[in-house]
Amino acid sequence: MNRTNIVFLHSHNTGRFVQPYGHSVPTPNLQRLAAQGVLFRQAFAAAPTCSPSRASFLTGMYPHSCGQLGLAHRGFGMPDYSRHLVHGMKRAGYHTVLSGVEHTAPDVAAVGYDEVVCDHDTNYPETEPADAADAAAAFIRGRHPKPFFISVGLNETHRPFPRADPVQYPAEDERYCRPPAPLPDTPATRRDTADFIAAARAMDAAFGRVLRALDDAGLADDTVVVCFTDHGLQFPRNMCNLTDQGIGVFLVARGPGGFRGGRVVDALVSLIDLAPTTYAAAGIEVPDFVQGRPLQPLVRGEVDALHEEIHAEINFHAAYEPARCVRTARHKYIRRYDDYERVVLSNADDGPSKEKLLSQGWAALPREREMLYDVTFDPTEQNNIVACGDVRRVADDLRRRLDRWMAATGDPLLTGSVDAPAGARITDAMAHSPADRSRTRTAG
Repeated sequence: MNRTNIVFLHSHNTGRFVQPYGHSVPTPNLQRLAAQGVLFRQAFAAAPTCSPSRASFLTGMYPHSCGQLGLAHRGFGMPDYSRHLVHGMKRAGYHTVLSGVEHTAPDVAAVGYDEVVCDHDTNYPETEPADAADAAAAFIRGRHPKPFFISVGLNETHRPFPRADPVQYPAEDERYCRPPAPLPDTPATRRDTADFIAAARAMDAAFGRVLRALDDAGLADDTVVVCFTDHGLQFPRNMCNLTDQGIGVFLVARGPGGFRGGRVVDALVSLIDLAPTTYAAAGIEVPDFVQGRPLQPLVRGEVDALHEEIHAEINFHAAYEPARCVRTARHKYIRRYDDYERVVLSNADDGPSKEKLLSQGWAALPREREMLYDVTFDPTEQNNIVACGDVRRVADDLRRRLDRWMAATGDPLLTGSVDAPAGARITDAMAHSPADRSRTRTAG
């Protein structure tokens, strides 16, 4: 009996700022995939920072549950890689392959793939990465005596962005770009956005090379392709924030099991649902430790929703910034667990948009410890209503929901702080220049 192949095709730091979600960011291959499969409009990462999010979609567990509390190239990893998706797939007879970005372990060999055809993690991020899409395409076009699971991790749309080419690609003309929310519309942010669109063009072309390889090999009908990004955009007030700009992601799936027809799903889903979806697609029993739910019942219309609420967290990015959130269809509640009075600038990556905000006094703005947003009337989450009397019952309900989730998942914040592993590199929370960031401390 033929078994379903599975391809994870994922980008770096893209959020939902792409064509199928209504933005002027041409991604024709992703658009075509959406027209063939199922697009999830309300998909969310379990963390708005790279390695924790990646560990969560590769285990089906929240970052604090699987132990991935920070960035792999800064010394963070999972204490137990046996819960990584590849081990369940291998036990079921799948050949497991990595091409490109894994970024859940200081040494990718610890993860346990059968084959690594392109390694982006060695010396990350100092070296120019090889082409993960081309290596994946070459693997797909080869012989396959066993069904395969391949994770294709692109470096795009990570900074630094390529320079925009408006002559050949008019969408990259900075004069007519609109920056992503909630950034101001200025020459600096438009220029930054134009360069991002150039990165998205490279990302989409890479998606196209992998998808064409499936067609050329005659495998498209027997393969579930799950195409998504790890978290929000690498712009200030996006990535490393628990607003939807930080945790909202694009997610498109195509293939057997109900992932066809150009349909759109508006129910809340989380990237922790991808591991159980993969197990289900392969006919494998979902392990007990998995905290997500398979997407198949939702796309087949057997249920109207998988989750009444989704959760996400921050522990470490460059700096320690512990926070947790719960989001329902109507509201978002965020709770911070640090004592910083200002924005944690070292957790916002460099770029023209960041420099623009800093020039306008961003570093001096106060920050709030507890936030409640009505995402129907305030979709960019700018108006904190947690202190408003008429939503007191909503705030109390979401506080209780967050507390219950933290208790049920054994969140270490319940007993104090989240501890970094020995040797991890942690940046001062208030650093915001390259010179400041070079003064990191090592956790012991």
